[in-house]
Amino acid sequence: MDNNARENFGSKIGAVLAAAGSAVGLGNIWRFPIEVGTNGGAAFIIVYVGCVLLLGIPIMMSEFLIGRHTQANTAGAYRMLAPGTPWRWVGRLGVLSGFVILSYYSVVAGWTAEYTVLAIGNSFDGKSAADFPQIFSRFVSNPWLSVAWMLAFMVITHVIVVRGVKSGIEKFSKLMMPALFVILIVLAVCSVTLPGASQGLEFLLKPDFSKITGTMVLRAMGQAFFSLSLGLGCLCTYASYFNRETNIGKTALSVSLIDTMVAIMSGFIIFPAVFNAGYMLDRSDIGPSLLFITMPNVFGQAFGNMPVLAYAVSVLFYFLLMLAALTSTISMHEVVTAYVSEEFDMNRRKAATVVTIACSVVGGLCALSFGPFEGVKIFGMTLFDLFDYVASNIMLPVGGMLIAIFTGWYLDKKVVRDEITNNGSLRARYLPVVVFILKYIAPVAIACILFGQLGLF
Repeated sequence: MDNNARENFGSKIGAVLAAAGSAVGLGNIWRFPIEVGTNGGAAFIIVYVGCVLLLGIPIMMSEFLIGRHTQANTAGAYRMLAPGTPWRWVGRLGVLSGFVILSYYSVVAGWTAEYTVLAIGNSFDGKSAADFPQIFSRFVSNPWLSVAWMLAFMVITHVIVVRGVKSGIEKFSKLMMPALFVILIVLAVCSVTLPGASQGLEFLLKPDFSKITGTMVLRAMGQAFFSLSLGLGCLCTYASYFNRETNIGKTALSVSLIDTMVAIMSGFIIFPAVFNAGYMLDRSDIGPSLLFITMPNVFGQAFGNMPVLAYAVSVLFYFLLMLAALTSTISMHEVVTAYVSEEFDMNRRKAATVVTIACSVVGGLCALSFGPFEGVKIFGMTLFDLFDYVASNIMLPVGGMLIAIFTGWYLDKKVVRDEITNNGSLRARYLPVVVFILKYIAPVAIACILFGQLGLF
């Protein structure tokens, strides 16, 4: 396929919102609050922001400059920059990561759609804390319903990706990201005005620096890496649609700020409501439990005296989750679609169809691992849990570490300088700092994340 025929994003704001949509996902709303709640509150947020600035932005810039320079899918990009070397496997790892994560992530995305419908139908009204685990268990163990919602979400994602970069990804990012922020603001206002919300706000805003430990710093680094979707290939693929005037440094900063704002605002939604309800988050809440068991109960208790507001908050919260999930599934689908289209010389529609069918089959198996296939275990894990563990704990950190090493040590420094400065038209005094981080700090930091997630620390 002729790279010159590739589409570009039509505007700077479109490029930023699309890349931000790639980074923003369910992890901002369920994983970040748990990490904050179990690692010192405001002190964790301060360390987290530092990790985003020190670790996240330089690696994001690496992905951006590789994608923009080559104007190719993530696998093709490394093949072009390092022909005939094993570095080509870094790009292929990104494609594989996108496929694996999309397959099981679409299952959880389908859950957000089901719970949006339940919230609209006021199905949470009058339920006790003991009812919500049963509601969730009945749903995920229903093979037809869970698979049907997963397929519905994949179809929506497919339709957007097939429309192309400008008419599909960019257009819908311009609609979804502002809508996501409006809902975040509305929910945060509702939550912070609750009686007793001041305790939640104090937890978020008043740091206790005695909480900072080596373990907490390690978890903050891991959350920053996870939240920004580094090492996945999404950012590299989206950057291949940047035009030559895009300021890579400013775009990376903007995307990181948007992603961090979404994560922190989710804290302003969850913690005032949690403290109002007299509930304390712990690590048992991590993952689907927080979104589909804990929060319906928390909202019911927090807004129990205001049934209309409780209804509105529940509907908006699950619609917010659905939007966040959709922005992520679109970016992961695009990673694999771009690869299939360009490497196998297929048009976009055919390539997207191949990806949708393949991910739907694997996603269906992941969905069934909560029901009929629950007893099928690999290394003691269901297929869903295995995909989640391998992708989150191994593939993403390894991919990010190799990207940092590739850019810092292997890639021609002229390429790095020309891309960051737009061939000398921009001043980038921070460039030596970025290169130093990529060469010496990022690989070591990500290795610590990897070893920590594997339980070696």
